Amino acid sequence: MSNRPDLPSNNADNTEPMTENTEIKANQNNVVTENDKAIDAFFAPSNNTSIAEDFRSGYVAIVGRPNVGKSTLMNHLLGQKLSITSRKPQTTRHRIHGILSNQEMQAVFVDTPGIHGNEVRAINERMNQAATSALVDVDLVLFVVDSDQWREDDLLTLQKLGNTDLTVVLVINKADTLKDKGSILPLIETFHESFDFADIVPVSAQKNQNLDRLQEVIASHLPVAAPIYDTEQITDRSERFLASEIIREKIMRSAGDEVPYDLTVQIDEFKDEPAHTDAKTGRPRKACTFIDATIYVERSGQKAIVIGDKGQRIKQVGMDARKDMEQLFDKKIMLTLWVKVKRGWSDDERALTSLGY
Repeated sequence: MSNRPDLPSNNADNTEPMTENTEIKANQNNVVTENDKAIDAFFAPSNNTSIAEDFRSGYVAIVGRPNVGKSTLMNHLLGQKLSITSRKPQTTRHRIHGILSNQEMQAVFVDTPGIHGNEVRAINERMNQAATSALVDVDLVLFVVDSDQWREDDLLTLQKLGNTDLTVVLVINKADTLKDKGSILPLIETFHESFDFADIVPVSAQKNQNLDRLQEVIASHLPVAAPIYDTEQITDRSERFLASEIIREKIMRSAGDEVPYDLTVQIDEFKDEPAHTDAKTGRPRKACTFIDATIYVERSGQKAIVIGDKGQRIKQVGMDARKDMEQLFDKKIMLTLWVKVKRGWSDDERALTSLGY
């Protein structure tokens, strides 16, 4: 819908004089009119970020085996929590885009599920597909490994990278855990001999160590190009998706080793209610977003774990999730959670598709 007033059509019935035309003709020789300024302001970018002439932008895939710190790395690079994290492997199940912008570059990070060898169920296969498909049409790959652990799944990831012609930067995470800092040098040499990495950068994602250097390396390998997204945007994922991931994270963190992997979260309702006056009480009510979500598990015993004794666990999950949502979305949230059994969903192709996998 246009905000401009309707313009008269070009026919003989429109014979009323248009005094505005006289003003336009009088201003034709002026350099800038008030109308010009208003039009320029309307179509100007929505932020004040200035960018360099040789600005660089591109897609950066973050890959590696499960539980190596990929999501933590992206969150700390962004300075904003987008990907959920826990100490359990395979926490990330979807590709998630996080957008880092500054005056020199825009890196669109693609956080991926960990690549693993045991595709036991359909969900494992889809997670591997999500990870490997992220390597299509990216400009740079960050291959994340532990500073002191080299495992079979690391080799599997490296083999997949070897079948591409992508530029790959090796990120050695958790470098702060090494007691002897000098021991990382032979590790770097070993990695360098195993693959032709464009750069090798040791970091500690959790402690924000050497991330500035990593950003410089990322920028150096991106093509000169205009920003892909608005420079104030931090993700291309919807609030509904982020809400479901926050809920899933809180369950995994709360339940610890008891947590069933066979759980997923579906947002049933996501409704924004503007500030208004309550018709019944006459009292003003603040703007609020109402979210109803269903947590699906595969067995009744898992449902009991998620709910907890006298409902205490699910209550705490709701409180923690609501707090994170209000911080991320910057608005008041009313959250309602349900727990239901959906047998075999994680190995059912149709169920996986309906649940967004």
